[in-house]
Amino acid sequence: MKKLAMMSAFAALVATAGAADEVTDTLSAAMDAYADGDIQYALDELAYATQLLNDMKADGLEGYLPEPQPGWTMAINDEAAANMGFLGGGAMVEAQYSGGGPAFTITMMADNQMVLSMGAMLGNAQLMAAMGPIERVNRQSFLNQNGELSALIGNRVLIQAAGGNLPDMLAHLETMDFREVEDFGR
Repeated sequence: MKKLAMMSAFAALVATAGAADEVTDTLSAAMDAYADGDIQYALDELAYATQLLNDMKADGLEGYLPEPQPGWTMAINDEAAANMGFLGGGAMVEAQYSGGGPAFTITMMADNQMVLSMGAMLGNAQLMAAMGPIERVNRQSFLNQNGELSALIGNRVLIQAAGGNLPDMLAHLETMDFREVEDFGR
């Protein structure tokens, strides 16, 4: 009975996914492996499908990065999300900004264990203030630890800026719409 219910859930997921693509093909392969009793291959395929979906989610997160200010360029680190499985899954995007002063990096991570564990620290204004100065950006509090800025948006999206001059990093962060970031992936 459990096997039938699980296969039905897989079938519904694949059917609602629409046209065949790598995700639906992988889910179909997982269903076939499960039906054949090859549990390990089914798990491997499900893990791969999860990776593909997380990659899609990370691509969506990229759209929330701030555009480079005049005189600056932005380079996306395409390898940044590769190790998200080791960090508990979720989405990650990283960009380096250079040209107008010392280069810096903005990293965004969403929906993973590391972000959740930082929630207790970055979600508590009193604790943040005890850890270092607070920089306010568009009503959002960023913890400033030796010039590295960190904020938790909506208790699920961690934004960090590091490596550059504080005014340059703040100028870029000020262009972000944190309310939109809070709704990421929903």
